[in-house]
Amino acid sequence: MEGTRRDRSAGAGADAIADWNRTAWNRQVARGNRWTQPVDAAAVAAARRGDFSVVLTPSRPVPRDWFPPLAGLRVLGLASGGGQQMPLLAAAGATVTLHDLSPAQLAQDRAVAEREGLAIRLEEGDMRDLSRYPDGSFDLLFHPCSNSFIPDPQPVWREAFRVLAPGGVLMSGLTQPVRFLFDEKKLERGEFEVRHSLPYSDFVHLSEAERAELQAADEPWCFGHTLEQQLGGQLEAGFVLTALFEDRGRGTGDGALDERIACYLATRAVKPR
Repeated sequence: MEGTRRDRSAGAGADAIADWNRTAWNRQVARGNRWTQPVDAAAVAAARRGDFSVVLTPSRPVPRDWFPPLAGLRVLGLASGGGQQMPLLAAAGATVTLHDLSPAQLAQDRAVAEREGLAIRLEEGDMRDLSRYPDGSFDLLFHPCSNSFIPDPQPVWREAFRVLAPGGVLMSGLTQPVRFLFDEKKLERGEFEVRHSLPYSDFVHLSEAERAELQAADEPWCFGHTLEQQLGGQLEAGFVLTALFEDRGRGTGDGALDERIACYLATRAVKPR
């Protein structure tokens, strides 16, 4: 296990959204959020035998045929801290780097790596700035549903394309735009009231009192992106989409909406050779 390197320049100039979301995810670790709970020793042992299962979205495992052979594959876990996916890919033979904004989330991966004797390079930084990595540094980028915590995903797609080697694969978890249209509290009661427009922003669409309530609950700031921003953004960056699947929230708070439509999707895209 390798030590964490903090992005000092990003820390000094980070915007208020990134500052709060770093704090919020640190606190979510203490709260036991499901995305902060590390894998157990049995899952790591199975991954060492080639039997692993990881998710980009709340519940549906990523198909195994989406992955190139993992032995020696240079993998970047992009905003995927929490001790869940990256330890399993490392145990399956990949050379893994983890880039995440939250020190507490990175600490979850460090704990698994130390417990299981895994080599995971830990890097603290914003997903929109991968300037520390040279062009073509990775063969696979694994990017779970985390674009909802930044106002614009396009910098992520541009940076992902740059740091991937030709033929490299980008796997991304995305939140469907429809997830952000409805009044959330009424939706939890099974009431469908279209309240918001897209693109969505906590800062534009919520009242000051509602934002204060989110902060009191240590919730990160969220943003809802259009399909043009999500899928079109990958295409604009130069990627070729090769596969896609939808997924439902399965207890993530989507409630009645989750019964009617899959609120998440995952994409597999390739950087042309």
